[in-house]
Amino acid sequence: MSNETLNKKLTSFSAHLDDQYGKAGTHERDQYEEEFEAFKLGAMIQELRKKQGLTQEQLADKCGTTKTYISRIENNASDIRLSTLMRIVREGLGGNLKLSVTG
Repeated sequence: MSNETLNKKLTSFSAHLDDQYGKAGTHERDQYEEEFEAFKLGAMIQELRKKQGLTQEQLADKCGTTKTYISRIENNASDIRLSTLMRIVREGLGGNLKLSVTG
Protein backbone atom coordinates (compact mmCIF):
# COMPACT_ATOMS: atom_id res chain seq x y z
CA MET A 1 0.00 0.00 0.00
CA SER A 2 1.44 3.36 -0.98
CA ASN A 3 1.74 6.25 1.47
CA GLU A 4 -0.82 8.19 -0.59
CA THR A 5 -3.36 5.36 -0.32
CA LEU A 6 -2.67 4.97 3.39
CA ASN A 7 -3.09 8.70 4.03
CA LYS A 8 -6.50 8.64 2.31
CA LYS A 9 -7.62 5.88 4.68
CA LEU A 10 -6.39 7.57 7.85
CA THR A 11 -8.71 9.82 9.79
CA SER A 12 -7.35 12.60 11.94
CA PHE A 13 -8.19 12.48 15.63
CA SER A 14 -9.99 15.78 15.28
CA ALA A 15 -12.13 14.41 12.44
CA HIS A 16 -12.84 11.30 14.53
CA LEU A 17 -14.03 13.50 17.42
CA ASP A 18 -16.20 15.49 15.01
CA ASP A 19 -17.80 12.25 13.80
CA GLN A 20 -18.30 10.78 17.27
CA TYR A 21 -19.22 13.86 19.33
CA GLY A 22 -20.04 16.63 16.88
CA LYS A 23 -18.15 19.76 15.99
CA ALA A 24 -16.43 21.87 18.65
CA GLY A 25 -18.98 24.10 20.35
CA THR A 26 -21.85 21.62 20.24
CA HIS A 27 -23.31 20.36 23.52
CA GLU A 28 -22.14 16.77 22.92
CA ARG A 29 -18.59 17.85 22.05
CA ASP A 30 -18.38 20.23 25.04
CA GLN A 31 -19.54 17.42 27.34
CA TYR A 32 -16.89 15.08 25.88
CA GLU A 33 -14.19 17.72 26.36
CA GLU A 34 -15.19 18.30 30.01
CA GLU A 35 -15.21 14.57 30.76
CA PHE A 36 -11.84 14.12 29.08
CA GLU A 37 -10.31 16.93 31.15
CA ALA A 38 -11.69 15.31 34.32
CA PHE A 39 -10.18 11.98 33.23
CA LYS A 40 -6.77 13.60 32.63
CA LEU A 41 -6.85 15.28 36.03
CA GLY A 42 -7.66 12.00 37.79
CA ALA A 43 -4.94 10.16 35.88
CA MET A 44 -2.42 12.88 36.76
CA ILE A 45 -3.24 12.69 40.48
CA GLN A 46 -2.96 8.91 40.39
CA GLU A 47 0.37 9.01 38.55
CA LEU A 48 1.86 11.53 40.98
CA ARG A 49 0.62 9.51 43.96
CA LYS A 50 2.13 6.29 42.64
CA LYS A 51 5.45 7.98 41.77
CA GLN A 52 5.70 8.98 45.42
CA GLY A 53 4.90 5.43 46.54
CA LEU A 54 1.72 6.49 48.32
CA THR A 55 -1.48 4.52 48.68
CA GLN A 56 -4.77 6.33 48.31
CA GLU A 57 -5.21 6.11 52.07
CA GLN A 58 -1.76 7.59 52.76
CA LEU A 59 -2.42 10.48 50.38
CA ALA A 60 -5.80 11.08 52.00
CA ASP A 61 -4.22 11.17 55.47
CA LYS A 62 -1.57 13.66 54.33
CA CYS A 63 -4.11 16.15 53.02
CA GLY A 64 -7.04 15.63 55.38
CA THR A 65 -9.51 13.86 53.13
CA THR A 66 -10.69 10.27 52.71
CA LYS A 67 -9.49 7.33 50.64
CA THR A 68 -12.93 7.25 49.02
CA TYR A 69 -12.55 10.88 47.91
CA ILE A 70 -9.08 10.21 46.45
CA SER A 71 -10.48 7.18 44.63
CA ARG A 72 -13.35 9.25 43.23
CA ILE A 73 -10.91 11.85 41.93
CA GLU A 74 -8.66 9.26 40.33
CA ASN A 75 -11.55 7.42 38.69
CA ASN A 76 -13.86 10.29 37.78
CA ALA A 77 -12.54 13.69 38.71
CA SER A 78 -15.81 15.55 38.36
CA ASP A 79 -17.33 17.79 41.03
CA ILE A 80 -14.11 18.46 42.93
CA ARG A 81 -13.81 21.56 45.06
CA LEU A 82 -10.89 23.64 43.86
CA SER A 83 -9.72 24.22 47.44
CA THR A 84 -9.64 20.45 48.06
CA LEU A 85 -7.76 19.80 44.82
CA MET A 86 -5.22 22.47 45.73
CA ARG A 87 -4.77 20.92 49.20
CA ILE A 88 -4.26 17.44 47.70
CA VAL A 89 -1.63 18.73 45.30
CA ARG A 90 0.11 21.00 47.84
CA GLU A 91 -0.06 19.05 51.10
CA GLY A 92 -0.48 15.52 49.80
CA LEU A 93 1.82 15.55 46.78
CA GLY A 94 4.13 18.48 47.57
CA GLY A 95 3.34 20.32 44.35
CA ASN A 96 1.73 23.50 43.12
CA LEU A 97 -1.46 23.63 41.09
CA LYS A 98 -1.46 25.99 38.11
CA LEU A 99 -4.62 26.64 36.13
CA SER A 100 -5.07 28.20 32.75
CA VAL A 101 -8.10 29.41 30.90
CA THR A 102 -8.38 29.21 27.13
CA GLY A 103 -10.92 31.09 25.14
